Amino acid sequence: MSAEAASAAPPEMPGECRFYITYTGVKMPFRLVEPIPEAQLTHRNTFIRAWFDAAGQLTGFDKMVYGEVELAHRYSYHGNGALKRAEVRMVDEDTVVVAFDEAGSPIRPE
Repeated sequence: MSAEAASAAPPEMPGECRFYITYTGVKMPFRLVEPIPEAQLTHRNTFIRAWFDAAGQLTGFDKMVYGEVELAHRYSYHGNGALKRAEVRMVDEDTVVVAFDEAGSPIRPE
């Protein structure tokens, strides 16, 4: 995949695009680790393409595997900065949506 294609944001993903090798933890929003420059994407089969809003909050990411999206997360936040909603999409599975209260605790799947 070319660097230009990798950095092309899906229409619903405004903001700054950055790239990472992996993530850590299971609590949402995921913590992305090992940033990589866009120029190195042509040498990788897997990477994470992530978007951040003006406040620096992670608004979503796509885990790219051989040029295809294998996993996608989209996040929205309460006014206090706590996670409000997470949408998780995986290949060949139903999308899961989880709502969070203003303390960032899961309420229930939608």
